[in-house]
Amino acid sequence: MNRWDCRPVPFKFQLSDWTLFSIPLRLQVRAERLVDETPPVAVPPLPTEPIVEGGQGYLTRGLPVAAELPAISRLGSYLCYVPLQYQHCYIDLRTSFETYLKKFSSKTRSTINRKVRNFAEHCGGSVSWKTYRMPGEMREFFRLARIVSRKTYQERLLDAGIPESEDFLVEAESLALEQRVRAYLLFDGDRPVSYLYCPVPEHDGVLIYAYLGYDPDYRKLSVGTILQWLAVEQLFNEARFKYFDFTEGQSDHKRLFATHQRRCANVFLLKRSPRNTVLVYSHFAMNRFSAWLGTTLDRYGLKAKIKLFLRFGR
Repeated sequence: MNRWDCRPVPFKFQLSDWTLFSIPLRLQVRAERLVDETPPVAVPPLPTEPIVEGGQGYLTRGLPVAAELPAISRLGSYLCYVPLQYQHCYIDLRTSFETYLKKFSSKTRSTINRKVRNFAEHCGGSVSWKTYRMPGEMREFFRLARIVSRKTYQERLLDAGIPESEDFLVEAESLALEQRVRAYLLFDGDRPVSYLYCPVPEHDGVLIYAYLGYDPDYRKLSVGTILQWLAVEQLFNEARFKYFDFTEGQSDHKRLFATHQRRCANVFLLKRSPRNTVLVYSHFAMNRFSAWLGTTLDRYGLKAKIKLFLRFGR
């Protein structure tokens, strides 16, 4: 199991995907890794490492759990808060691409192949894409990926586009020196239309689904799906990495490509204090309201329309 890393963690209050404000908490943090093959637990384990001076508790990300945990409970001397429980999606890359294909129905394979053919026809007969893995290639990748990222709703609305800082580029070049990054771009002629950036942060052979974005003008051509499909096929054929980790959260895209899912939770164990109690119950109430609002809008057929408008302006 990973060691605890003490650092400030933003305790975010969100409405749907939008962060309204955040309150920093000094926590000891660790993330469960796929390669650890941690068995699911019915109750989060109590930390044996003492809380650091000025710390408010612990956060375990991606803890495999045997069943759904209560959102708020007492655990020992801690207030246990579980704001996120999800099916952790990942691809086991230790087989072959031919074996991987068997997970898809014939209809799904046909649909994906049709999307690839349609995009090829749109581009004049062939699909143009490129893999970036060497230190000298990273600067070109980020220059072109940034062209796409500026158009995405992730950057415009959520400030979650692919970074353009020099520090991030230097880090990518450092990872590339050790063959610990794969980056991909899909093109329409010379125009980049989709990017995928996957580092290997630990020396464990696990590629992380870090950044995916596509030009909204190409939404109907499914360029994000096409690039993911091409990248996964190449990763299987390369046979260098163990897993492709879609990280926390759920989406149709992740479920489509994943070979495995495991129930996971993000677990806060906080000192029981009036401040932390107010924070937790306020955060829980905000999450419940956000979920109710989403369900209500969906019931009246408005949720998808609002998302489409906010993301693509149409």
